[in-house]
Amino acid sequence: MMSEPVAYHEYDVIVIGAGGAGLRAAIEAARTGAKTAIITKSLLGKAHTVMAEGGCAAALQNADPRDGWKVHFHDTMKGSKWLADWQMAEHHAKEAPDRVRELEQWGAVFDRTPKNLINQRNFGGHTFPRLAHVGDATGLEIIRTLQERGIHEGIDIFMEYTVRHLLKEGDRVTGCVAYTRVEGEFHAFSAKSVVLATGGITRCWSVCSGSWEYTGDGHALAMWAGAELRDMEFVQFHPTGMVWPPSVRGILVTEGVRGEGGRLTNSEGKRFMFDYVPEMFAGDHADTIEEADQWVEEVVAGKLATVRRPPELLTRDVVAKAINAEVKAGRGSPHGGAFLNIAHRGEEAILKKLPSMHHQFKELAGVDISKEPMEVGPTAHYVMGGVRVNAETQESTVPGLFACGEVASGLHGANRLGGNSLSDLIVFGKRAGEHAAKRAKDLAQPAIDEAQVQAAIAEMLAPLQREGENPGGIYDAMRDMMQAKVGIIRTKSELEEAIEELKAFKDRAMACSSGTSRKYNSGWHQALDLINMADVSMAAALAAITREESRGGHTRDDFPTPEDDHWGKTLNIIWMEDGEVKIRQEPVVEMRADLKAALTEVKTMIKERAAEAGGGQ
Repeated sequence: MMSEPVAYHEYDVIVIGAGGAGLRAAIEAARTGAKTAIITKSLLGKAHTVMAEGGCAAALQNADPRDGWKVHFHDTMKGSKWLADWQMAEHHAKEAPDRVRELEQWGAVFDRTPKNLINQRNFGGHTFPRLAHVGDATGLEIIRTLQERGIHEGIDIFMEYTVRHLLKEGDRVTGCVAYTRVEGEFHAFSAKSVVLATGGITRCWSVCSGSWEYTGDGHALAMWAGAELRDMEFVQFHPTGMVWPPSVRGILVTEGVRGEGGRLTNSEGKRFMFDYVPEMFAGDHADTIEEADQWVEEVVAGKLATVRRPPELLTRDVVAKAINAEVKAGRGSPHGGAFLNIAHRGEEAILKKLPSMHHQFKELAGVDISKEPMEVGPTAHYVMGGVRVNAETQESTVPGLFACGEVASGLHGANRLGGNSLSDLIVFGKRAGEHAAKRAKDLAQPAIDEAQVQAAIAEMLAPLQREGENPGGIYDAMRDMMQAKVGIIRTKSELEEAIEELKAFKDRAMACSSGTSRKYNSGWHQALDLINMADVSMAAALAAITREESRGGHTRDDFPTPEDDHWGKTLNIIWMEDGEVKIRQEPVVEMRADLKAALTEVKTMIKERAAEAGGGQ
């Protein structure tokens, strides 16, 4: 068989992905003098980061002077159900304010307080208002700022290229092989360091906020290259995605709507979240509608709230499960969700604070949110699990392979707090780029192994060279199965069925046919995506059946309570061996004494604050 023509490239650092994490990593690598390239599956500016509407969490102390890195660290650990990598949570809480201020210096135009400081809004799970925001288009502004900055760093950008294989020499990663999505041409890249910044896996579910790119490419590339994943059972179902009309099912409704005083009600008109406050959050949230409304009034007036927050601002896992429970009990909205109402804030405030949401519902659902409620429901939104990385360097368990952003794991544990994803991108994007460049500095340019390149190309061409079923049918069926059996509520029997069905889906994916043309062939792209989706879905299902408890983004109907003695101190580690996904358990590393002391200090402060609020009633 003749070998395919290949274009060759050489770089110090290659970043796969052009979202917030990838751009920040590339900027940092290039700033240190490393020859840097970004390879992106889509177009520049179309990353999922632009969908992050609510804000970027950082303890800037502009809205409340009582905030600080210790409180942010406490909230992240508590929200993660104590499974977050505490070293990552520490770095994140300490470094996020500097990264946000850096964005401001680079031209990001954040909303301001009357004193002309960066304004900060409330969000679920955060003790104080902490989210720096740009109306409800924060992610878009961050991407704009980073792209603008990246242009001046001399970074090469390869758009509409899909990376399908990581090149290796012995244990270490030495580059990658990609194809162009338009023409179907092949490219091989030699690199001293490779940074994965490919985002999440939520396209594996049929109701999701992710667009077509979110097919778990980086998770799969890492597994195939021998890297370990962790926390793959923890998938966040954002509580509020649009549920009607069907064409927009899953599109996000920012948590900022609830942060600005939005009320969740069922079909009976009841504010049901008061019935779902877990014991661990009981002291932090309002007991009565009057108290919740007083909180909103005080915050809107720009005062420090003296009462506890509305239960609509509980963590995402709690709110998503509550909506799910109301629907199952027959109290859902007409299209299987709940009502979210912000109309009481008035048209002027809504157009000022939530312009994108107002436009989104008007255009897509014919609903004026300043006059009527939205219909919302849980949608697969974010995976806490991903590539296992070193907290300091973001290097994976495979030398030369780094990961940052949603494709990496550790910071969010069992559940991510809203707003922590944007600060995660800039904090760990910077670290990944810095350490990838540092590693590259002392290395010779790796040679490209032609045999590996041609083997990767043969795998890519396979769907074009065989007869078989259409990949579209497999794609839809597999996503529907994941929604039904590895969705927001899970049971052993359904997970066992899912694992068996995923084996069959993988076999079908490996045998499907996409026609013969390499140009403009979406079926070919889908046939290749199916392979990573099957492996990544297997990782999630295997981790879910192994963790016999409910915690954060993982709910087992047959094990409804958390098992703190065992699973509260245990991680699931996933890897691949001879084409098979494997799993083992490892204990959580004991936290440093000074950080334990910081947690105690914050808990005492929160108790005192709750007592003061209670006393003021």
